[in-house]
Amino acid sequence: MPRIALVTYDSGPEPSRDQDLPLLVRALRDAGAEAVAVPWDASADWGGFDLAVIRSTWDYSWRTKEFVAWVERCGALTRLANPPAVVRWNTDKRYLGDLAAADVPVVPTRYIAPGEPADLPDHQEYVVKPTSGAGARFAARYTHDEHETALRQLKRMHAEGFTAMVQPYMRSIDSAGERALQFFGGRLLHASRKGAVLAPGTPYDADKVAHPDLRPWEPTAAELDVAERALAAVPGQPELLYARVDLVTGPGGEPCVMELELVEPNLFLWLHPKSLPRVVEAVLAAAG
Repeated sequence: MPRIALVTYDSGPEPSRDQDLPLLVRALRDAGAEAVAVPWDASADWGGFDLAVIRSTWDYSWRTKEFVAWVERCGALTRLANPPAVVRWNTDKRYLGDLAAADVPVVPTRYIAPGEPADLPDHQEYVVKPTSGAGARFAARYTHDEHETALRQLKRMHAEGFTAMVQPYMRSIDSAGERALQFFGGRLLHASRKGAVLAPGTPYDADKVAHPDLRPWEPTAAELDVAERALAAVPGQPELLYARVDLVTGPGGEPCVMELELVEPNLFLWLHPKSLPRVVEAVLAAAG
């Protein structure tokens, strides 16, 4: 009987936001595994598990250095999915530069580290967000006449040690949304579409709905091609248990990568219940 840890976060007195976790724990147990949900920062015997699957460590972007150190420790004690090198690379969204260098179409991105000049666009709507973030935390969209507000955001982020990324606001999101292509066990699992997250005028430090108007989606051949190219560009060609490629429509109508989620992507199994058996099968195979 394989022992499997589904790694999550400590939500404290609040209910966990991971709707998939109880479904997956129960399904793995029904399939004969000893599966438990464990917060990543818990005092656990990680070496006692055959496999640790990072699922919803959704507080890691506040504590990135601590989280990456845990990843290295856990990965030295048991098999960790995804592998430590992949997680370390993917916790910093400067990986978009690596994808662009591999000719993967991505949303154009500039980076502003603490101490660097705050060079903001003056001719288009744009987005400012941290290179380590999730759930639209510290993210906001601005017009060219909102620079003072954007500068206050940059000052706050830099004071807390975050590097900012600046991207043009992709207006196609307002009509076509974002498409999330989920892969599991090396194959396309399912896809979803969500509406725009960043409404004009929403403060960067306000709580946001991370996946508004989420619904199933049938990916186009072009979307699948770009997603597969992004996965093929991950350094080292690692074996990935899971991946989510978030796509938007570029100015010329082509899909481009907004984010490549290899750390703790929401699987949306509650929206795609027929995918659960395939996920269980792949997790059991990885536990070996």
